[in-house]
Amino acid sequence: MKTLIKNVKIITPFDVLHDHSLVIEKEKIEDIIEDKAINLKEFETVIDGEGLFLSPGFVDIHNHGNSGFDVMDSTEEALDKMGDYHISNGVTSYLGTVITSSYENMTDAIKNIVNYKNKDYKSHIIGIHLEGPFFNRINKGAQPEEYIDTPNIKKAQTILDDSKGNLKMVSLAPELVGSMDLIRFFKKNDVVIAMAHSNSEYKDAKLGIENGITVATHLYNGMRNFTHREPGIIGASLTDERVYCEIIYDRFHLHDIAVKIALKMKGYEKIILVSDAMRAAGLEDGEYDLGGQKVYVKDKLPRLQSGSIAGSTLNLQRAVYNMINYLQVPINEAVKMASLNPAKAINMDKDLGSIEVEKKADFILFDKNIDIRKVFIGGKLSWKKN
Repeated sequence: MKTLIKNVKIITPFDVLHDHSLVIEKEKIEDIIEDKAINLKEFETVIDGEGLFLSPGFVDIHNHGNSGFDVMDSTEEALDKMGDYHISNGVTSYLGTVITSSYENMTDAIKNIVNYKNKDYKSHIIGIHLEGPFFNRINKGAQPEEYIDTPNIKKAQTILDDSKGNLKMVSLAPELVGSMDLIRFFKKNDVVIAMAHSNSEYKDAKLGIENGITVATHLYNGMRNFTHREPGIIGASLTDERVYCEIIYDRFHLHDIAVKIALKMKGYEKIILVSDAMRAAGLEDGEYDLGGQKVYVKDKLPRLQSGSIAGSTLNLQRAVYNMINYLQVPINEAVKMASLNPAKAINMDKDLGSIEVEKKADFILFDKNIDIRKVFIGGKLSWKKN
């Protein structure tokens, strides 16, 4: 059964195609054809895109929660509600991010994700991002200090076993004793390694990259500050082409110029937009929690009582909007940072992240203000704006 999506502006990794339509068959993108070549008799279903942009669904590889729920709640309801919020903001795939906690709590969250069955009308959870517990207390940020641990292969093996192939990414501090062994362990087991919540000097960050690190988690945040004598993780990440850099572009976490520097250093290909959202995302200001710690949200910015920023209330729809409207990034490049780049970073770009033939037909329709109108997963309409 073939479906045609016509009257759209198709955002590819390279351009925005006008006067073209999308052909879907068996949940995949079969073709992108010029409008003048369309024979409507070939299609069982024809959908009018009403002149909207057609973009790949967004992929959020770093988020903790939203709508009052958190991955650490370890319930089906939590993932259901999170999936509802994600899909309404154009996110068709995401990694559930497990924060530093007791091993019992982390195991419960991991097993909950492993056992969760994705549903047609919700964003799909495609794996686990383990953010912790192998961090440096000096730059712990909102990671609960009492559960931060030293690198331990035996514990890492247990986590890997419990994840049953769903562990896609691990964030850790590369300067800790035992971190290089841990990096090599995860690389051998096809888990992407990121560096975060670290006080690493440049030399340790580079050594980590040589051993297998390929992502800098929430660049600039939760790491040693850059100086002209000690550039640290920031300097290593910005100057090494092997490293993708996560950016939380809510305009609270980072000054616009800091983001512009990252764009100039890394180019559009190596920047990943993430939300790093916590359970207050989508809700009003107030008191919430993250990892068992009280979080106070004021003017949409979550902080611990100590003043440390504790995640965000951002979503990827807003992050893409900010890139386009505050930094004048071309729309196809801003979309790439929220779709193809994260898919590449976690080695899932064979099926996800772009409007290309043979990829899964996960796509969204939005207007010039990135206002999401419809979301399709596997070529099926999964959400539409009322």
